[in-house]
Amino acid sequence: MKILVAGATGVIGRSLLPILVREGHDVIGMTRNEASKSIIMEMGASPLVADALDQESVIDALREARPEVVIHQLTSLSNYNLEDNARIRIIGTRNLVDASHAVGVKRMIAQSISWTYEPGNHPATEEVPLDSKAPQPRKRTVDAVLALEQAVAEMPEYVILRYGLLYGPGTWYDRNGLMAEKVRRKELKATEGVTSFLHVEDAARAAADALKWPNGPVNVVDDEPAPGTEWLPFYAAAIGAPVPDIQEGSNRGERGAANAKARKDYGWKPLYPTWREGFPASLQS
Repeated sequence: MKILVAGATGVIGRSLLPILVREGHDVIGMTRNEASKSIIMEMGASPLVADALDQESVIDALREARPEVVIHQLTSLSNYNLEDNARIRIIGTRNLVDASHAVGVKRMIAQSISWTYEPGNHPATEEVPLDSKAPQPRKRTVDAVLALEQAVAEMPEYVILRYGLLYGPGTWYDRNGLMAEKVRRKELKATEGVTSFLHVEDAARAAADALKWPNGPVNVVDDEPAPGTEWLPFYAAAIGAPVPDIQEGSNRGERGAANAKARKDYGWKPLYPTWREGFPASLQS
């Protein structure tokens, strides 16, 4: 198929493009930076420069590319600016969907997240509503995710990938990433809040697999949602950081997510079934 990947040089895009090329697809990598064109070409894809926040730019890009499928992996996470990321989810997604309608694209696969569900005592399935009544600042993230998912659902064919918290090369949880530095400085507390993780390579492979998945949202997370009192000391040890302090309680909605639909219904098989295997493998010095 002819596939356009928006966010082609992000942490998932860099893993995804080579997978799609190996599978024989005609891949176009969309980026807003001229300097990133060479990176896309090195991965075997064709570069296309467009600003996701500029509707006309996106429409022109899709008119030029004429893809059969758009894979939406747009984020703005490099500087921990959650407002910028919300803008990308709301405006960038709207522009991609409108451009897809304009040029007749039928299928979209979009990155979402799995930690915006309503609070509960068990890992959330896809049937659990999103936390639309959350207070600020959580509400900003939930509202942006709702806007993203509602826009994508306008497509005739769509898959919404509710990813777990990403770790692996280029992420905040990489050995030299933002969170690793916080853990080294003992700025993160080990709480009872539950997190579902996902290795970035498994995120990319799920996006490729989703070319064949049915419409709707699906949790793409590993097999072991875990409280911070379990995973954070393990992570700290893996990067040679001090043992984190323990703090009682958790934040709203920290319940993890269940991956039964991806695993059992769709046959998705992660390379790293849990963070227990994935952290040591991805954090080797």
